[in-house]
Amino acid sequence: MGRFAVSTMFFHEYPCDYIFDYVSESGLDGIEFWVETPHFWLRGRPEDELARCIADHPELSPINVHAPSLDLNPCSINPEVAEISVGYAAEAIRMADRMGAGVVTVHPGRRTAKRHPSAYDYQRFEDYIARLREAAGEAQVKVAIENLEPRVNALLYTAEDAAEVLEREPWLWFTLDMGHAMMTSCDEVIRFIDLCIDRMVNIHVSALGDGRPHHPIHNDSSATRVLTELADRGYDGCLTLELEDMVFPKTLSSEEKIVLLMRELEALERIFS
Repeated sequence: MGRFAVSTMFFHEYPCDYIFDYVSESGLDGIEFWVETPHFWLRGRPEDELARCIADHPELSPINVHAPSLDLNPCSINPEVAEISVGYAAEAIRMADRMGAGVVTVHPGRRTAKRHPSAYDYQRFEDYIARLREAAGEAQVKVAIENLEPRVNALLYTAEDAAEVLEREPWLWFTLDMGHAMMTSCDEVIRFIDLCIDRMVNIHVSALGDGRPHHPIHNDSSATRVLTELADRGYDGCLTLELEDMVFPKTLSSEEKIVLLMRELEALERIFS
């Protein structure tokens, strides 16, 4: 059985030590730490504090890390935006290594204009991959690229595109965002599993609601189908709940979020037991 985790962004409004406490209280045994978690990001990324949170919660170790992606685009047509974005991704790999993390997930980027990617954009992507390869070669952490939502300008949102990149880059791993893929279809998620399961080390777990991802999975038949497929094929990597608290009709308290995670954990345990 793999590890069951949650993204820290589900508790984005709380200090980092509270977040670790809440995740532990929920019964989950893993955490994906978004570098852009506000209490960490807006205070200069104090790694000593993060290290203390990790040391105080050995039941959640090794943590996973999600590289910065908000307002960033490593394939931007603007060279300064691209350079800053690539730099943040490379630094996230180094930080994850310093924190003893197991996996760091990175986003692939997109064409700046809402048009199909051009040769120029794919060259930007290759330059980005080369920088990631260099950083990964100096670290012990596994670097996993994530599939994006199916948008016309996204550089990696089909199973075939992901498989091609993974075949070319044997050092690179894969984070399947099942919610993103389900925006195309449930069959598309199965296609990702068919082509990429040998390189999957993390799954961003969520269901669709009103056509959008990051909804809870319990009682969702499509999510159950995908997760059962993973279980039947012996997937034993990390399963990371990636939930958006804005999809609920009211603001959830920390206690309500913990209870929700407990229900999500029960659903995962039923499938992967």
